[in-house]
Amino acid sequence: MDIFRIVTMFGSLAMFFYGMELMGNGLKKSSGDTLRSILERMTKSTLTGMITGMLVTAIIQSSSATIVLTVGLMAAGILNLRQSVTIVMGANIGTTVTAQIIRLMDVEASGNIFLMLINPTFLAPLTLVVGVILVLFVKKGMSAGIGEILVGFGILFLGLIGMKDSVTPLAQSPVFLTTLEQFSKLPLLGLVTGVVVTVIVQSSSAVIGMMQALSTTGAMKFELIYPIVMGINIGTCIVTAILCSIGTTRDAKRTAVAHILFNVIGTFVFMLIIALIHRLGGLTWLWAMQVNSGVIADFQTLFNVLTAIMLMPFTDLLVKASMAIVKPSADEEVRASEKGMLDEKLLLAPGLAVGAASRALAYMGKLAKDNLALSLAQFVNYSSDISDAIISKEDRIDSFADRADNFLIKLSKALDTGSDEGEINLLMQATPDFERIGDYATNLNELALKLHNSRVDFSEKALYELGVIGEAVLEIVDLTVTAIKEDDEAIARRIEPLEEVIDDMVLVLRDNHTGRLKADNCTVQGGLIFLEALTNIERAADQCSNIALHMLARSDRSISLNHHVYLKKLHEDGGDEYRAEFEMQRKRYLSRVTADNGDEQEPVEADTELAQIGLFP
Repeated sequence: MDIFRIVTMFGSLAMFFYGMELMGNGLKKSSGDTLRSILERMTKSTLTGMITGMLVTAIIQSSSATIVLTVGLMAAGILNLRQSVTIVMGANIGTTVTAQIIRLMDVEASGNIFLMLINPTFLAPLTLVVGVILVLFVKKGMSAGIGEILVGFGILFLGLIGMKDSVTPLAQSPVFLTTLEQFSKLPLLGLVTGVVVTVIVQSSSAVIGMMQALSTTGAMKFELIYPIVMGINIGTCIVTAILCSIGTTRDAKRTAVAHILFNVIGTFVFMLIIALIHRLGGLTWLWAMQVNSGVIADFQTLFNVLTAIMLMPFTDLLVKASMAIVKPSADEEVRASEKGMLDEKLLLAPGLAVGAASRALAYMGKLAKDNLALSLAQFVNYSSDISDAIISKEDRIDSFADRADNFLIKLSKALDTGSDEGEINLLMQATPDFERIGDYATNLNELALKLHNSRVDFSEKALYELGVIGEAVLEIVDLTVTAIKEDDEAIARRIEPLEEVIDDMVLVLRDNHTGRLKADNCTVQGGLIFLEALTNIERAADQCSNIALHMLARSDRSISLNHHVYLKKLHEDGGDEYRAEFEMQRKRYLSRVTADNGDEQEPVEADTELAQIGLFP
């Protein structure tokens, strides 16, 4: 080959790459939302997941793009790991469509009008003309996307035609023929070459296209191309691994590992079978057969289809293997444990399931309480790491609430009529209340961030008061969690007196803060944040009151008939037990924030939770 043909070959290769990219982009623009919707809906079983992956990849002409889409849906929680693995298996088949299109280069017109129309030498310029008209004169909508597809298609085939013409002299090159002969004798070398070139080029379709162009020299045989094609398949999943390892979740990495395992196992099995058949004297006609672009396309398709069929029954094993290789993080282990608390197998024993649901809901309440404590501490010493932990825990609370709702609905259907019905109703009503407590904790964290960003600090007095009411709200959440966990109405009766004390404290603290504003001991911006924090604390306590009322309503029908009237009577004359609890909590909390400004405040007990996490010195 002279310098002119070498430049022509690389220029044609550049056109081929650009045409493929342009065609893929046009396909994605024309059908992106539709493809995403298909991926969401059509992955319920292994077979439908595979078919979906195959169709989507065939449409957008890129298995890597399909996998990136899949990883995005996994991150959004729409797809799970198993579904993503089935899509990847199908994507391996879908990516072979490009090679089947490229085989049109083998078409010989021979005077047949139809064959002349689909011959690339005629079809490529035609699609370019139509595509350019659409791109230039239709700026938006699907037609513009179709124009981009047609332009890409035309450039791709012009590049292939250029490559085909430039490599024709290689058929007479002794160096080229000797190199091919050496590759034929060393299948492993061909395999490695396919892997390396695909990793460099980052497109299996492009490398297959290059091979198809080289096949026009007439010097390539089956014994040469089969290990290279298999190597290309492994190379493309290494590209996937690179894509899935940058700033993604562990499940995304597991998808990449499953893809590698899928192709490596398929390659190992089929190379072994082909080598064994050849050693036994079979397929001698195929071994030395001169291949064209159609044979390369057919072998790639056959290999991927047979690998998918062979490994489809072992999808769950691929998932387990990928999870064993990419170990779960501490957070994943916690989430797996949380998921097990509401395992649907428990529904087979409804009586046990009720107890499990109570414990799970109490655990959810504990998460909400933990977030409240962390959020309150943020007002003293804000930390972005703590903020991330709060957000992560809130996500767990929301997921827990969704699972609890579904579990309780199924449990209510599994129970006999009247059996544990009151308990199920209580848990159903308490679930959103605990979730809202988690929301208020997140609101407090956001207020702490607002305070931090404004470079304003609360006064020592404001921090003290926030700590006292914070201690009170943590106690009321703790009482609520314990009441649910132990199904103890006696504990539930202690919640409303404390809630009334917290309401009184909010009024006092608002008055105290107004006094500080008037005395210029506090900024207006800091004052607004303080008042918003009080509102969220008060609402968290209200949710605890709701849960207590739901619990007590099981044995007192008057509460469920009109709980507002019940609460009014309780606050006016709740009886000796109620007044005693109220006075005790009033002394513990309210008295500490109603002292005169000049009086020395009683210190917070050192063993309280807020003291331990650093809200007080």
